[in-house]
Amino acid sequence: MPVATPNRIGPTGRFHRLCVATVARLPFGLDSVVAPTFLGFCAINGFTFGVDLLLLTALHGGLRIPLPIAVTAAYACAFALSYLLNRTMNFRSHAAVGPQIAIYVVVVAVNYLALVLGVCSALSAVGVEYHLARIVAGVCEAVFMYSAMRWVVFRR
Repeated sequence: MPVATPNRIGPTGRFHRLCVATVARLPFGLDSVVAPTFLGFCAINGFTFGVDLLLLTALHGGLRIPLPIAVTAAYACAFALSYLLNRTMNFRSHAAVGPQIAIYVVVVAVNYLALVLGVCSALSAVGVEYHLARIVAGVCEAVFMYSAMRWVVFRR
């Protein structure tokens, strides 16, 4: 079994260093406004949103599962992955998992009901194509979720 040395950093450390280095290079003084955790959140949640859309397409477009059920299943899978990646790679939390997951579940439930199902279903009902409706809902949820994760779920 390899032993960690001071010169070796794992994927979590590399991810954090990449976010810090990237934010440090932002123009127009944005490095003082944009937190490295915001960049990490965008990268991780961009990836997990892709997973969400892929699952949604497979479930609704391929298997013809009703949209609310397909959105729910895809969302649950993507947000479980998002929690795991954000906890370990982005916010690097070492807090007790149990209470943290309980808070995360409440945040996700509010987000899901208000933004994901609410916005996505409403836009779809007025004729917006379901992928575009989900993307619009995704933009709304990104703002809410980053704020909740940074200042509520993974607060220091």
